[in-house]
Amino acid sequence: MRRSTHRAQGLSILALAMAAPLLGATGAMAQSTPQGPIPYDARRGVFSFAEGLEAALPAVVQVTTLGQSEGPSSGENEPRAFSSGSGAIIDAREGIVVTNNHVVEGGRKFTVDLTDGRIFDAVLVGADKATDLAVLKFDASGLSQIEVVDSDQLRTGDLAFAVGYPLGLDQTLTMGVISGLGRSGMGDRIEDYIQTDAAVNSGNSGGPLLDSRGRLIGINTSILSGGGGGNDGIAFAVPSRILMYVVDQLRTAGEVKRGSTGAILGSLNAERSRDLGLGIVRGAVVESVAPGSSAEAAGLKRGDIVTRIQNRPVSNAGTVAATIGIAQPGAEVQVVYLRDGREGRATLTVEAPGDRAVVLGAEVVVARGLSARLGTDGLLVFAVEGGSVAAGAGLQAGDLIRLVDDSPVAGLDALAAALEGTGQRILSVMRDDEPVEITLP
Repeated sequence: MRRSTHRAQGLSILALAMAAPLLGATGAMAQSTPQGPIPYDARRGVFSFAEGLEAALPAVVQVTTLGQSEGPSSGENEPRAFSSGSGAIIDAREGIVVTNNHVVEGGRKFTVDLTDGRIFDAVLVGADKATDLAVLKFDASGLSQIEVVDSDQLRTGDLAFAVGYPLGLDQTLTMGVISGLGRSGMGDRIEDYIQTDAAVNSGNSGGPLLDSRGRLIGINTSILSGGGGGNDGIAFAVPSRILMYVVDQLRTAGEVKRGSTGAILGSLNAERSRDLGLGIVRGAVVESVAPGSSAEAAGLKRGDIVTRIQNRPVSNAGTVAATIGIAQPGAEVQVVYLRDGREGRATLTVEAPGDRAVVLGAEVVVARGLSARLGTDGLLVFAVEGGSVAAGAGLQAGDLIRLVDDSPVAGLDALAAALEGTGQRILSVMRDDEPVEITLP
């Protein structure tokens, strides 16, 4: 009975909200009636978000990546298409398009298709594997651009619209809601995703996620599928807060240089939580603190569990990397951590990125994107930075390093020395009791 009462009230409220624009056309009664939550097109007599969204649609483009052809039918040097996705024009005057790195990766030539039928060659300005973002540039007149707004203002339950070119179709718009914020869990990469249930499929990659006014709040980058490969109502987008920092770095320097604090972090998971005797499974574990660093000055120690950063909950090490990675050198970042069951607070000052290829701490070695410590069974890789050389080579957290270039490495000093300098390295590791060979470029 209670359920049916609430349902009736909900229908009554919804009916009033939808009727408000209609009442506005009938006279005095409508003057005291609040504007309904759904935009109403009085001329056509329909509820529609078209007016807010239509201005953004011409700025959503199809991106095609072409590479070296290996088939005789297309000619020895003629590139052919091997990847396709979407993109968003965020600077019409300069012809700047943002898309996903995985859309353009390995490409030799790129084209941009506009909604008006025009097609242009584009050049790659830069790409960032850690956030899966890339920037293209092309020359054209009469372009539109999408207004970008701060993703920090989003709330779970906000309407969201995904635009792109999925499954070989022409430009397609889908609607859903923001179903989660600050999402992570796909590794130790730079993670702070917007989650939405707006339908996102193959070909949507690199396309914009818009709010109900047609403003860009993120770039669609991946989906979580139950195994069939299609859309299961869970998609992830890089938020504009991270997006605009990365784009600015790529446009000015051609690469992204991220700051640091000297804290070497690993992700907390159920297994690690049990080992540490904790009652939580989300957070970033301080594995080591570099001597003389900002983290050391702030009082962080090995074993501390970072639970919040800049008042945002921390899911894993990627959450911390996302915040530190877009902070300017000298910026202060507030963190909350647990130590021996008690909560502490610290202020970290972001430092400029270092030039050292190998960092040797008291208990940790960091080199080429891998972080390793000495465990009970040998040198254990406990974290692999997303987009790094180590990640690209296939190294995984949990691997045990036995040999480097066929030479045994038993301690941190030996591993640091073996990875110092430039050039290729061959790592022999044990993974689930099976030997695996990893080639680090």
